[in-house]
Amino acid sequence: MVGNRIRIKLKSFDHNLIESSIKNILEALSRVGAKTSGPVPLPTQFKKYTVTRSPHVDKRSREQFEIRVHKRLIDILEPDEKTIEALKELKLPTGVEVEIK
Repeated sequence: MVGNRIRIKLKSFDHNLIESSIKNILEALSRVGAKTSGPVPLPTQFKKYTVTRSPHVDKRSREQFEIRVHKRLIDILEPDEKTIEALKELKLPTGVEVEIK
């Protein structure tokens, strides 16, 4: 189970939420004494949706909506059992998607 590196990828719609999650993760890892690399901000993904306001009267009148997906990357170098236990005990807020490889 213990390998060379653990990569944590975080995704969220709210940038304040993702920044607070990164802060919690880095504090937990620093208590254990793990070597970390990051957080690396990955490009923000924009999804735009165009919707007609009224399908019958004003066909040319449209509204645009946008969703932004903020992403961050943290690498844990040379993890040990204490590091893995610290990651398992973390309580992250809802709205943050965590992918661990």
